[in-house]
Amino acid sequence: MLKQNHKVMTSVEFSSNLHEISAALKPFALKLTKDSEDANDLLQETMLKAFTNRDKFAEGTNLKAWLYTIMKNTFITNYQRLVRRNTFIDTTENLHYINSSENITQNLAFSTFAMEDINKAIEKLEDSFRQPFIMHFRGFKYHEIAEKLHIPIGTVKNRIHIARKPIGTVKNRIHIARKELKDRLKVYGKN
Repeated sequence: MLKQNHKVMTSVEFSSNLHEISAALKPFALKLTKDSEDANDLLQETMLKAFTNRDKFAEGTNLKAWLYTIMKNTFITNYQRLVRRNTFIDTTENLHYINSSENITQNLAFSTFAMEDINKAIEKLEDSFRQPFIMHFRGFKYHEIAEKLHIPIGTVKNRIHIARKPIGTVKNRIHIARKELKDRLKVYGKN
């Protein structure tokens, strides 16, 4: 009988390998969820499941493929759970399944307030920063903005980067407020 020499990866080694591969998984998470916040949540959940179940990983096999499989299965499970949660069973004789998501009315007030806050942050920018930022937001390439405004391309990139900081702060506050609102609505059984 042959004895296999099976080296087990330490937690630190496994964690390091996870960290190296995690950046490659982000685009796949975005493709599945179509939302940056949900993609980050899916990536985090995938990493947690992988680390928790690291003893099930067969060393010498493809860790990246194993992580993609975990992510895909986690996404499918979460999606099925969401569908089940939003499905009601009609107890009449016909036993119809009704998907409740068609009957949900969205309150767009939060989005309206968020856009107002973002627009206010853009309006507060100095014109030298606001103009390149808006042009970039509308789809202009860096070199097109540089030509149109008669400034070096490095200056365009710098101004757009600087303009994003206060807007990113507003977006972060909005994200936190949206999360708090979702948490409060869970009491009422709504997301």
